[in-house]
Amino acid sequence: MKISELASRTGTTPKTLRFYEDAGLLPTPERAANGYRTYHGSAITRVQFVKAGQAVGLTLAEIRDLMAIRDDGRAPCSAAMELLDAQLADITERIRDLQAMKKDLAALRARALDLDLADCTPESVCHVINPGPCTCQEHRESTRVAS
Repeated sequence: MKISELASRTGTTPKTLRFYEDAGLLPTPERAANGYRTYHGSAITRVQFVKAGQAVGLTLAEIRDLMAIRDDGRAPCSAAMELLDAQLADITERIRDLQAMKKDLAALRARALDLDLADCTPESVCHVINPGPCTCQEHRESTRVAS
């Protein structure tokens, strides 16, 4: 099949398929007499595998490694499970980080409700995000006394 048909059948573009070929995700296709690439039906499965791997967060290098194991005649399932375990651990950590960030953002937003826009100094750029030195009346007076 020609590259345009493979692209259509896999929901990709010819440019993407050429990229996959250059990246070693698709074998170099045969060339017809007119120079057009001619792909075998197995290319559909490989492109679907690439897309499925990307959908679960695998890198193209990881996907290529799994394909290489299969191309060597072995099942890549153990290696795939290791990659998925690592991906799960990474996502768990990212979720934990995002939850902490959410908590910090909520606290910052709540604190912002008590701020006076007139107290926002050029030195802090924006005291909602970068509080800078406290400019409340109490601290302004203690700074004057200390000076």
